[in-house]
Amino acid sequence: MKIRPCRSDDAETLVAMIRELAVYEKLEAFAQATPDALRTHLFGPRPSAEAILAEQDGVPVGFALFFSTFSTFRGQPGLYLEDIFVRETHRNRGIGKALLATVARIAVERGCGRVEWSVLDWNAPSIAFYRSLGAEPMDEWTVQRLHEEPLARLAALSPSSFGMTSE
Repeated sequence: MKIRPCRSDDAETLVAMIRELAVYEKLEAFAQATPDALRTHLFGPRPSAEAILAEQDGVPVGFALFFSTFSTFRGQPGLYLEDIFVRETHRNRGIGKALLATVARIAVERGCGRVEWSVLDWNAPSIAFYRSLGAEPMDEWTVQRLHEEPLARLAALSPSSFGMTSE
């Protein structure tokens, strides 16, 4: 098995695995990622996230996608693991652990104080796996999300004098 950084030419493979993950999580209706979107947001002039790819005998079998965060309380950066996925035929072979260990190594090398992620509450196998590695649930916290129309409505309330640029 080999784990390597994703490249722009991996975009189609990543999209295929993202769709497999969405099916597993029963969220396929929400999987809208396209190869072009990934090329723009992972490999364009201002990357928003990074991804690593696990290969078995040269065949892609899993990925992890993560991005930088910052803890105001710690005064230190962190990484947020947006998704980790191993194809069903390759599970229980240590590939998920190797992907997560690689993200942890990247975090340590970058001086990050933590790695965080969300897991669906019904996904008992993943929760057990994460706990076996020492992960702790954040029971007193709930994830909040704005997207689509509510996001646009709130953005429209921002003062025009805010002065933020895209640079």
